[in-house]
Amino acid sequence: MAQPLLELRGVNKSFGVAHVLHDVDFAVYPGQVTALVGDNGAGKSTLVKIIAGIYGRDTGDYLFDGQSVNVHGPRDVAALGVEVVYQDLALCENLDIVENMFLGREETKGITLDEVAMESRARETLASLSVRTVKSVRQSVSSLSGGQRQTVAIAKAVLWNSKVVLLDEPTAALGVAQTRQVLDLVRRLADRGLGVVLISHNMGDVMEVADRVTALYLGRVAADVHVEEVTHGRIVELITAGRSGDLGIAENPATATV
Repeated sequence: MAQPLLELRGVNKSFGVAHVLHDVDFAVYPGQVTALVGDNGAGKSTLVKIIAGIYGRDTGDYLFDGQSVNVHGPRDVAALGVEVVYQDLALCENLDIVENMFLGREETKGITLDEVAMESRARETLASLSVRTVKSVRQSVSSLSGGQRQTVAIAKAVLWNSKVVLLDEPTAALGVAQTRQVLDLVRRLADRGLGVVLISHNMGDVMEVADRVTALYLGRVAADVHVEEVTHGRIVELITAGRSGDLGIAENPATATV
């Protein structure tokens, strides 16, 4: 297997007396979709925020391209080539697609915005992802469907030559056709060599598009396996009980005695 693009080793994180992450190992490989699954309170959001540089680690290592790196905030993470598409998408409805994709990173020509260059790059990025559902890059985001907005948010993330993209519940609240479009786009990202992390509660999406599954249970990694090695039912057991057959945490932390 190729070397991970991004890797966390032995990560611990506490908030006061609440120990949220316990010695978590997590890896993202080039050309693969890694599904990060777990129940509410399992630690997924905390892990994602550590990857994104929003939270620091109490202990553990953060590696990128096999090298240990110091991450002090989201700017450091973005400089590495890691982008996060959050569930709320962080798009401005009163702006068009181009303005959203370059928001905060506008290109200039002298003292004015280089609208031609930005529009061209936006079109090229959408075309490279085989996006055909957007009529014009000058459409206002307020006029787009849920699936189209998700597409724009993902295209915005890969515009900056990203190597790793994290997608937080990208198909939540989407219809069947829109979900199909987004899942196809997720697969195309991996086929381009990116490392993709899919955070999802939808096991159907996970089984269809993921190459690997990392299941969290009460802040611990219950399993990190190839998707072919597990069934839908076993993933659910790992999420809800931390164990499924020979996979999982040896002792349930919810019932362990001190």
